Amino acid sequence: MPLPAIGRRAVLAAAAAAAPAAALGLAAPASAAPSAGKSPAGKTPAEKTPAGKRPRLLPGGGDLGPNVLVFDPSTPNIQARLDEVFRQQESAQFGTGRYALLFKPGTYQGLNAQLGFYTSIAGLGLSPDDTTINGDVTVDAGWFNGNATQNFWRSAENLALVPANGTNRWAVAQAAPFRRMHVRGGLNLSPTGYGWASGGYIADSRIDGQVGPYSQQQWYTRDSAIGSWLNGVWNMVFSGVEGAPAQSFPNPPYTTLATTPVSREKPFLYVSGSEFRVFLPEKRTNARGVTWGNGTPRGTSLPLSQFYVAKPGVTAATLNQALTQGLHLLLTPGIYHLDQPIQVNRANTVVLGLGYATLVPDNGVTALKTADVDGVRLAGLLVDAGPVNSATLLEVGPRGAGRDHSANPTTVQDVFVRIGGAGAGRATTSMVINSRHTIVDHTWVWRADHGTGVGWETNRADYGVVVNGDDVLCTGLFVEHFNKYDVQWIGQRGRTIFFQNEKAYDAPNQAAIQNGSVKGYAAYKVGDAVTTHEGWGLGSYCYYNVNPAIVQHSGFAAPNRPGVRFHDLLVVSLGGNGQYEHVINDTGSPTQGTSTTPSTVVSYP
Repeated sequence: MPLPAIGRRAVLAAAAAAAPAAALGLAAPASAAPSAGKSPAGKTPAEKTPAGKRPRLLPGGGDLGPNVLVFDPSTPNIQARLDEVFRQQESAQFGTGRYALLFKPGTYQGLNAQLGFYTSIAGLGLSPDDTTINGDVTVDAGWFNGNATQNFWRSAENLALVPANGTNRWAVAQAAPFRRMHVRGGLNLSPTGYGWASGGYIADSRIDGQVGPYSQQQWYTRDSAIGSWLNGVWNMVFSGVEGAPAQSFPNPPYTTLATTPVSREKPFLYVSGSEFRVFLPEKRTNARGVTWGNGTPRGTSLPLSQFYVAKPGVTAATLNQALTQGLHLLLTPGIYHLDQPIQVNRANTVVLGLGYATLVPDNGVTALKTADVDGVRLAGLLVDAGPVNSATLLEVGPRGAGRDHSANPTTVQDVFVRIGGAGAGRATTSMVINSRHTIVDHTWVWRADHGTGVGWETNRADYGVVVNGDDVLCTGLFVEHFNKYDVQWIGQRGRTIFFQNEKAYDAPNQAAIQNGSVKGYAAYKVGDAVTTHEGWGLGSYCYYNVNPAIVQHSGFAAPNRPGVRFHDLLVVSLGGNGQYEHVINDTGSPTQGTSTTPSTVVSYP
């Protein structure tokens, strides 16, 4: 089947207006422990304690709030409830609605769960096969005229699907993970009509049939099993995937690693009897295939009573009190304004968001910081920059962190960062990784190219991800549109498997991006002092639509020494809107005119 021409999300159609998030009143509250509640004045017990007195202990557990909808097979009108959430969220790209749709173990007949923005669907079993939907979990692009390149911020986890017509449609772009899923059929990653698509990420999943990317420009699949894979456009990367196509970059553009060096799956909510618990999968080395195929998955679990179940409106002080008490954090769907950082100081702390729980730092603070401790798990969060510039938005470990965490690393999973789009936002550096051995497993760090509060200086953000720590691994790294370096890697022995990037569209002229004597800041810059680094399957695209005459020297920059190695690199000029002179340093052919044909380097140096 011929593939459509490749286009760009920001100029193909007008972005849909954000819909206000009216309360749906659909929740089925789930109780695991007494609720923290609110006083008549609207304060938690900790917040109304008189000055000078020790605050009352915050309770763990509680209901999951109005935007978590919990279903079991006997729940009436499930389809109507799903449809109502979808009607609200389908085109609410920058809206305030946040929802988690949770299905207790059992079999559900004839459902089609269409997912819009900020909507997560998940099963509540220990295995995906505990919760079977005879039907579909669908993402399509009718709201955007068949263009799927803006289908961000939605997720599916821990379900088995038996698609109605044999193939489930999952036409997504960035920040839309497909984790721990079992599709008893095929999976189509493109929208109806095979329009533009720009995803995506699959992990710990089994697709019995064929995965059809069709128009998907790039995709990363990790630690999974597939029946077959149909095609590739620019950059298809696999690590630890049974049934993956053989290594063949650039034609077809498949980068295939037999195993993933280190991985630890994302924490997830499940039910045990009548109680909610959070499962914490164990770390794997040289992983291949799913974690859940043979009985109970390996790991540990925590009762919900060991979590402070946070609701929007809670203060950062209360969240930090909960952490100080020894509780973990479960952030229910909604938007959380922070006047001080959430500070994670205790080893093995879990901070888990449901339904794209969103952290907004006010007055230029950092949203979340961790100490240099073992085993912190950060998962399922969107950090949205505020109007006052933050020096950083997320810091994993303090500057100078140097402890060895190889036995029990910190993981950052489905933690997404946005600067602008939903409103004015500014940050000098979005995500800083200082702690050694940190695993960043699927992130999208995005300086907005469309929406509200967008402009070269309006949503100024110089650096996307800065890695200072040694031995850091990134699996599924998406970073786009920053004013300077999108990724700056200073730590030793870093590794990246899959990188997707677009340079900032809106640079006004060549001088605005000039980096000393170099034309433009590389998308991925390895520091000059680094002696060991490795990357597989990395792509950078330019679309300088404000000034198409801009020239970018290269997509990648790194020291030219034997220990710094790259495999399967590409750069693309989209329709000739700007050009790359090289792929990495002075190596690789320039992009050519308006052809939108990748320039590739298979091995460097």
